[in-house]
Amino acid sequence: MQKRFTSSLRNKSLQLLLAGGILASSTTAFAQKTTSASPYSQFGLGQMREDLLPQYRGMGGVNTAIRRINGVYNTNPSNPASYSSTQFTTFDAGLYGNYTQLNSTTRSDNTADFAFSHITMTFPMKRFGGISLGILPYSDIGYRTSSTGTINSDPYTKVFTGEGGLTKAYAGWGVRIVKGLSIGANMSYLFGTLNDYSRVEFLPSSGALNTQQQNKREIQGIIFDYGLQYEQPLNKEYSLTFGYSGSLNNDIKERTTIFNTRTTPSTDPDNQNIPLDSTYISGRESRHLTLPLKHNVGITLARSNRWLVGADFKYADWSRFQTRKGENELRKNYGVAIGGQITPDVTSLKYLNQVDYRIGFRYNKTQYFLSDQNINDMAVTLGVGLPLARNQYSGAFSKINFSAEFGQMGKISNSLLRERYINFNIGFTLNDRWFRRTQFD
Repeated sequence: MQKRFTSSLRNKSLQLLLAGGILASSTTAFAQKTTSASPYSQFGLGQMREDLLPQYRGMGGVNTAIRRINGVYNTNPSNPASYSSTQFTTFDAGLYGNYTQLNSTTRSDNTADFAFSHITMTFPMKRFGGISLGILPYSDIGYRTSSTGTINSDPYTKVFTGEGGLTKAYAGWGVRIVKGLSIGANMSYLFGTLNDYSRVEFLPSSGALNTQQQNKREIQGIIFDYGLQYEQPLNKEYSLTFGYSGSLNNDIKERTTIFNTRTTPSTDPDNQNIPLDSTYISGRESRHLTLPLKHNVGITLARSNRWLVGADFKYADWSRFQTRKGENELRKNYGVAIGGQITPDVTSLKYLNQVDYRIGFRYNKTQYFLSDQNINDMAVTLGVGLPLARNQYSGAFSKINFSAEFGQMGKISNSLLRERYINFNIGFTLNDRWFRRTQFD
C-alpha cells in the first residue's frame, strides 16, 4: 500500500511539474501567434476571444450559470464562483483553428489557421472552495488591406497589415459562503504585442525602395473580474442555477514605438520586407487604456446526468476605451446566447449513449460601428464530449471536447466586408484525485 501511495504521489508530482512547465512555456507561444483573419480586428485591441473552453462554445457560449456538466466540474474561468464546485483536480488544454471567407462587392478571399487555445488547472480545497489558474488568449489581430496608385508613372501598392495578440494569465478562487450561494474572483496579468504595418511597395523593376512604418504596441496590466452563482435544487433530479459575472473598468498600460524602415522590392517571399536601414525610430510613448465595464447574467436548468439548457445575456461598454488617432470610436456590445447538451444514458454500455451532444446559438451587436452601420456577429454552434476509459486504480477519467462555430460577421454593403467563418476548438480534460492515500493494499 505504501509503495502504491508513493508511486501515485510521484506520478502526480510529475504531472504537476509537467503542467507547470507547459503553462510557463506557453506564454510566449500564445503571445506571438495570430489566429485572427478578421478585417475588424484592426480596431481597438483586436478580435476578443472570451474565456470559453470547447464544452461551453459548443452550447453557444452559455457558461455564466453552469457549475457542473453531468455532475462533474469543468473549468469555467468566465465565472470564478464556479470553482467552488470542483470535486477533482481538473486539467484542460486545447487547440483552436479557423477557416474564414471574406467577401466584398468585388473580391473574395479565404484564410485558415490554428494555434493553442488554452491551458487551465483547477484544484479542490474542500470547505475552502477551489482555486484555478491558467493561460487563455485575450485578443488578437490579423488583417490585410491594399490599394494601388502611381508616382511619376511608376505603379505602387499601399498595404496595411496587422499581427499579434494579447494573452491572459489568471489565478482565481471561488468559495461557497452559504448553502447554494458561491462567489469568486480572478486576478489576471494581461500582456502581449500588437503590430500594425503600413507599406508602399514598388515593382522590383522600378529601382525604387519600399518604405514601411511599424506601429508596435506593447500592452500589459493587472485586471480583475468576479462572479457569483446560486444553485437551487428543485428535487432529487432537477436543479436551477442563476449566475452573474462581470468586471469594472480595469486600466492597463500601452507603450507605442514607431519604426520607419526601407526595404528592397523582391518577388521572393523569403526576401520581402527585410529592412535595409531605419529612417526613424520614435521614443516609446505610454498611455493608459480603460477596458470595458462588463456584466453577464445567466440561467440554467439541468437534469442530473441527462441534460442541461441555459441562456446568457452579455453587456460590455467599450465607449470609454481610448482609440487611436483617426480610429472610429467603439460602442456598447450587447449579446445573447442560448444552448444546451444532452447525454442519452451515462450508464449505458453503448458508447454513443455516453457521449455529450451540444448545440447552441449566439448573437452579438458588437462594439464596431462603421459606415453608419452596426457590425453584428452571429453563429450556430455544435459540439460533442467524447468520454475516455476510466482508470480503475486511480479513478481518473478523461474526456475530449470538440466544438464548431458556424458564423457570420458584418455584411456586404456601404463598402463593408462580410466575414463568414468556421471556428474549431478541441480540448482534452483530465479529472483526477491527487495525493489520495490508498485505503487497501
